[in-house]
Amino acid sequence: MSKISIVVPVYYNADTLELLYEDMRKKILDKLGDYEIVFVDDGSGDDSWEVMNALRARDERIRCIKLSKNYGEHAALLAGLSACTGDCAVTKQADLQEDSSIILEMYESWKKGNKVVLAIRKERKENRLKVFFANLYYMLIRRMVNKNMPAGGCDCYLVDRKVIEVLERLDEKNSSLTLQVMWVGFRTDMIYFVRQDREVGKSRWTLSKKIKLVADSVFSFTYLPLRIMMGLGALFDIASVILLISVLVEKFTVGTPIQGWASIMCVLLFGFGILMLMLGIIGEYIWRALDAARNRPTYIIDEIKDKDSEE
Repeated sequence: MSKISIVVPVYYNADTLELLYEDMRKKILDKLGDYEIVFVDDGSGDDSWEVMNALRARDERIRCIKLSKNYGEHAALLAGLSACTGDCAVTKQADLQEDSSIILEMYESWKKGNKVVLAIRKERKENRLKVFFANLYYMLIRRMVNKNMPAGGCDCYLVDRKVIEVLERLDEKNSSLTLQVMWVGFRTDMIYFVRQDREVGKSRWTLSKKIKLVADSVFSFTYLPLRIMMGLGALFDIASVILLISVLVEKFTVGTPIQGWASIMCVLLFGFGILMLMLGIIGEYIWRALDAARNRPTYIIDEIKDKDSEE
């Protein structure tokens, strides 16, 4: 009989974990057969760890993993996937914005032979500005990184044990686990759901984390920014040669004096700005290479609590 693992990254979710477990218990747990729930505390500063262990006392198929500090959702999910024991594993957000019943649909799709099942948002009942920027991000990913990225995007997905083993071998930091799952290339299916607005708790998905996700998604999967830099450099070289020729022609044919200190300074400042931007892009690639070369672990597990640890 197959076994499914439900991996839930936890970060300041003390107020939603009980509701999440009850939602899963009512809708799916008795229909899954053999299952386990893996909660991963990603350095929460609230009572999430205590709530997780209180739930574990009620259900012996719950495993609680505590990371030594906050490493980010990518690392927390990878830690949960690496520690889970199921034949397949599905990721689940703890914010109650996705219906737990989609796990049953994903599980059935996996039983049909699909090794990756993506849960795609066909609609988002959230703030319009938030939805706009989310759609902008996914459009950017489709244009620059992966043309198969769904328009609605996805945070929840099911992966087969073979896929988990590949993700463990990749062992990449400063990356996007969702894009890695799409990159592995196994047989993939998609299901669709409506993402609800958050009603309980406060989102910790800050602007700085969103910007980092964009940078990680682009710099980890494409060299297009470097190609753009080369194109800009070539364009500026051609423009400067054309401008130089036109100035010299006008000087010797019409007698127009070569002057314009203000315009020269504007061009210089603009050029230096472009150069600094290009150096920053190169620096992002170099820093990521350095971070990978140092071979530091993506995450460090502080504690694991499960039924075996009590024996």
